[in-house]
Amino acid sequence: MSFLLVLSRFIDAANEKIGLAVSWTLLAAVLICSGNALIRYIFNISSNAWLEIQWYLYSAMFLLGSSYTLRRNEHVRIDVIAGRFSKRTQVWMDLFGFLFFLLPMTLIILYYALPYAILSFRGHEMSPNAGGLIVWPARVLIPAGFFLLSLQGISEAIKRVGYLMGKVDASVFEKHVATPEEEIQAIKAANKLI
Repeated sequence: MSFLLVLSRFIDAANEKIGLAVSWTLLAAVLICSGNALIRYIFNISSNAWLEIQWYLYSAMFLLGSSYTLRRNEHVRIDVIAGRFSKRTQVWMDLFGFLFFLLPMTLIILYYALPYAILSFRGHEMSPNAGGLIVWPARVLIPAGFFLLSLQGISEAIKRVGYLMGKVDASVFEKHVATPEEEIQAIKAANKLI
């Protein structure tokens, strides 16, 4: 079990760094969207590339940030129901959800998305829109995001089993509530590591 807990900490640390780094894609997307709108209204010019890069950035944020959200225990839950049960029962519910819902879903999507991304990469897939971008980076985000989410699901399952065995404190997987200022400091700290 100690090896699995070390593996879990490694997965958590990796997804934490990736999530904090990817959080900057939202700022980039907002700046590009705003700049594109200003240029379109002031100079009456635009490009499909500007529109496509926006959805690439949003895709990166959601796909690569979902494992960070799971890591911080901030995903959508049924707290209204689960909150009525003991901590041990809640952990069993989480473990059941990870093993029978999250992991099968992420692995199935990964299974089908990976060949699709490889085909797009090998074929140098381009956008059909005039002035559009290459498409394969967006296609690669799908298996990458679901791979990270699968890893985080495994990490969360390991922590729940560790708790049930008495080897892990519940604080390891408690919800991380932070103020906006704390979030900004965490992002700055993560960027110094990159």
